[in-house]
Amino acid sequence: MRKNNHKIERYHLHKDQPEKLQFAIYSLSDYLAENVGRANKAHVHSFYQIIWFTRGHGKHFVDFNEFEVTPSSFFFIPKDQIHFFDDNLAYEGVIIHFNEEFIIDHENDIDMFLKYSIFNDFESELFFKTSKDSSENFLNLISQLKREIEVQENFGHKEYLKHLLKLFLISIQRIGKRNIIEKLSVNNNHHITFLKFRKLLDVNFKKKHTVGEYAEMLNISSKTLTNCSKEIIDKTPLEIINERIILEAKRLISHSSLNINEIGFQLGFEDPSYFVKYFKKQTGKTPSDFRKVVS
Repeated sequence: MRKNNHKIERYHLHKDQPEKLQFAIYSLSDYLAENVGRANKAHVHSFYQIIWFTRGHGKHFVDFNEFEVTPSSFFFIPKDQIHFFDDNLAYEGVIIHFNEEFIIDHENDIDMFLKYSIFNDFESELFFKTSKDSSENFLNLISQLKREIEVQENFGHKEYLKHLLKLFLISIQRIGKRNIIEKLSVNNNHHITFLKFRKLLDVNFKKKHTVGEYAEMLNISSKTLTNCSKEIIDKTPLEIINERIILEAKRLISHSSLNINEIGFQLGFEDPSYFVKYFKKQTGKTPSDFRKVVS
């Protein structure tokens, strides 16, 4: 992966205009042309982003990995995930932005499923591939979204957009292909338990580092949580916890001015030397050595 070590910018959607619709849709080629010098530098959003590449080949960079861009590929970038485009301005496609409150009023299993199954970081491939035959369905939904966003005076305008967006996400989940060991289902209790674990981990990983703590919050045994995790992605919950902590550690080491002790403390390690040992065990490098590599 090429290095991109400037200060990480954080972008918002209508941050100072909360009365505005927290949803936007753009032509990908227009968006890239208007954001030259910004989109191709590492950044994060306080909102969710969907990128649909319909034409063009290249690479997209997410955290510390690079992914091949090919036509009919969808990238789902959750809030606070570092990513950036390559320098190719010839892509065609669609880009969608929305805030969490736009799509989720009171989170239920379906909403949680869409958020933690589609916008996730536990996959080895952070994108979906679709067939050319399925493109017509997505183009139809995009056309409806574009038409509706232009007529704000329509009855139920926001609700209509919200339902179209959910239909778009549900269609991706049904049709898209992803490198997951078992396709997740909202009707499978083990799958829902696993996604609830992911939700708890995203909120608590800086404070809670053991499988037992998450099992207790889920009101299940550690063995049950382990079985769910192994069944779905062939990893133990502890491996997933460690991966999340290390990802955040790498982000802070690479893109913040905090010293190593401060980073360890921020991630819940009271003993700085233990954080150094933990990081080296997980990555093969000390935090200081990793910082030298990425700087």
